[in-house]
Amino acid sequence: MDKLKALLTNKTFYISLGSLVTLGAILVLLMDFVIMPNYTNYNEGVTVPDVTKLSLEEAEVLLIDYGLRYEIHDRRAHSAYPANYIIDQSPSAKQLVKPNRKVYLTVNSESTPQVVVPKVENLSFRNARLQLENNGLTVGSISYESNRFRNTILRQSIAPEDTVDRGTVVNLVVSDGLGARMVQMPDVEGLRLSEAQQKIMAAGLRVGELRFEPARDVTPNTVLSYSPVGPELQEGESIELVIAERFDAREEAESGAVVDDSTATTPPDTTQIDN
Repeated sequence: MDKLKALLTNKTFYISLGSLVTLGAILVLLMDFVIMPNYTNYNEGVTVPDVTKLSLEEAEVLLIDYGLRYEIHDRRAHSAYPANYIIDQSPSAKQLVKPNRKVYLTVNSESTPQVVVPKVENLSFRNARLQLENNGLTVGSISYESNRFRNTILRQSIAPEDTVDRGTVVNLVVSDGLGARMVQMPDVEGLRLSEAQQKIMAAGLRVGELRFEPARDVTPNTVLSYSPVGPELQEGESIELVIAERFDAREEAESGAVVDDSTATTPPDTTQIDN
């Protein structure tokens, strides 16, 4: 107890304690304002330059000039860029980063990916387009030739199973639905609709619009007329048919026609009553 009292009353103790506190405060200030800022480059930054659309060599020179490093993060094919050009970067341009920061680059691959051309001949134009686009190809010019199968692919500019660059253009020749030869138009007037359709298609023609008209004394679904009328038509041409339908008795009554109703009951004659 006496030693503690002697220590607390000793001026040297307080001087030493004050010196330690002062030294500690100085060390904290040095760490905060001198050592750590120098270590972390505090309050210093570099604005990242835009290196997209530059070649890899140009990007490397520019990044080094800015005091930055780089690393190739990914390589991918992009038709809008030449080989070995920068497609993307991270961090992006105009961001403030610390000196010597690494910038990750996405570079356009040197070779364009290869794809196999599918066979689209004899497919509909819609299906052909889908198949080509799904395989990474582009539909180019479309020309038409006479053929009875409308909107069918007749030829393709690149043979099926050929290997080409992704994005290659494939030109198509499509059928316009009309044949190159003339065919005889069968006379289908008076035929049943199903029979007329068979005869028209067998002749190399197509059944077009069907119009139904009421007709008396004609069996329903009978061909009343057709157009165009032959004798010869271009293969694949459409034939419009006018078909008979049942003539409704109510339509006759509404139009003022006399309706013979044999089921009506004649009222009794009340003028003569047998007395």
